Amino acid sequence: MAGGSASLSPFPMPHLTALSLSTALAYALLAYAYQRLSPVASRRALLCVWVLHLLALLQGLFAEPPRFGFGPALSVTVWLVLTVYALESQLYPQLRVRWGLAGLGTVAMLLAMAFPGQPYPGLRSPWLPLHWALGIACYGLIAAAVVHAWLMQRTEKAMRQGQTDDTTMPLLTLERLTFRFVTAGFVLLTATLLAGGWFSESLNERWVWNHKTIFSVLSWLTVGILLLGRWRLGWRGRTAIRTLYLGAGFLLLGYVGSRFVLEVILHRGG
Repeated sequence: MAGGSASLSPFPMPHLTALSLSTALAYALLAYAYQRLSPVASRRALLCVWVLHLLALLQGLFAEPPRFGFGPALSVTVWLVLTVYALESQLYPQLRVRWGLAGLGTVAMLLAMAFPGQPYPGLRSPWLPLHWALGIACYGLIAAAVVHAWLMQRTEKAMRQGQTDDTTMPLLTLERLTFRFVTAGFVLLTATLLAGGWFSESLNERWVWNHKTIFSVLSWLTVGILLLGRWRLGWRGRTAIRTLYLGAGFLLLGYVGSRFVLEVILHRGG
């Protein structure tokens, strides 16, 4: 019994704690030293921290028993956004948000350490990891869309103030990238909802209309309206960005918000 209780301890393993702390510190140092580094050195430093982050995620997800909750979900989301950024920065060197993403990485790692999530000693279905993977990938794509929408706002503001230069990303390019991520995120969100319904049916359960389901459906409707408005009415600018922020907010509340309430406020794992 003692051994079983230890394996379900709410605290992460010492080596995982050390790796997570090292990653959080590396992110913080990168955010602090960003302007002192050349673009090439900054990109290489971010790649090293990205690898540390990946190792920390793998140790947490493949621990015995595996754990997951709102802290690790945020951590995986930030890592996916960094992955997208690392790939895009090769095509668009003008993208310069490393300091902001490094700051997000620090916060995400600290939250994942403080709230490692619920242990899962046994899965109710072998298909449950697929549902998780689709949901987290959807989070990453929508988060990437939000980052690009923020860059759109910043670029538009700089244009109005006459502060653009050769290193500024073209506004139309940012807009095109934003809606590519929105579209991909919407497809994955649709697949996540369908997989969740099929998963419930496979366990002979009805679709559960809890907070997670309601907010996820609201996000799906909002993002769907955004894409429809873009296609039929040519939505762009503030209208499109605000609708995207609303849909992303619903999605954040869907899993991360509900898990935060259960794990932190109500102190429940269910």
